Amino acid sequence: MSNLYSWKELIIAEMNHHGDDWSKLVSITLSDEEAYQKFDSGYGVTNGKPFTAWTDARVYFPLCHDGAEWCGSAPRNPNGEALDHLGADIP
Repeated sequence: MSNLYSWKELIIAEMNHHGDDWSKLVSITLSDEEAYQKFDSGYGVTNGKPFTAWTDARVYFPLCHDGAEWCGSAPRNPNGEALDHLGADIP
């Protein structure tokens, strides 16, 4: 199984989990080229470029555990949603 993903793919997967959508992006620190760049997200070392992305509903950011990388998010505004421990387990 390949661990080659782009941040766009990983961000969209996290967005789908929360009913959000790429078209709702307000801002992202990645260029289009950086967002589409494939990298090895598997264990070892971090390869993905740091980023932050915002929609009206959520803030998205990279997570890492033992070099494995994926996208996490938090509500943009207080809404009572409790977050689990971040970076401890891979979804």
